[in-house]
Amino acid sequence: MILHYLQENGTKHYSEILRYLDSAPKKTLTAQLRGLEADKIIKRTVIPTVPVQVKYSITDYGKTLFPILDIMCAWGYVNQTNYNVKHPTCPINEQTKQVKE
Repeated sequence: MILHYLQENGTKHYSEILRYLDSAPKKTLTAQLRGLEADKIIKRTVIPTVPVQVKYSITDYGKTLFPILDIMCAWGYVNQTNYNVKHPTCPINEQTKQVKE
């Protein structure tokens, strides 16, 4: 969900990602973001303000995952009635329609 959120909305502050994920514990979000950063999928930018701000964006390497994310999103769209979907954010496009049919 983090990658999809950044894919759809661009660079975001830590607090914006946390707000989007709603009930995710801060510790879990931090661990996930650190893992994605270590894998060079996202970039963490520290803004030296008071208090310090941190922004996250998807790297060029991370963008290579977009086709996979789109397919996973389409699958989720088709199967969302089987799950309690909190953020049905997948765009309905031709690929999604084909998967649904």
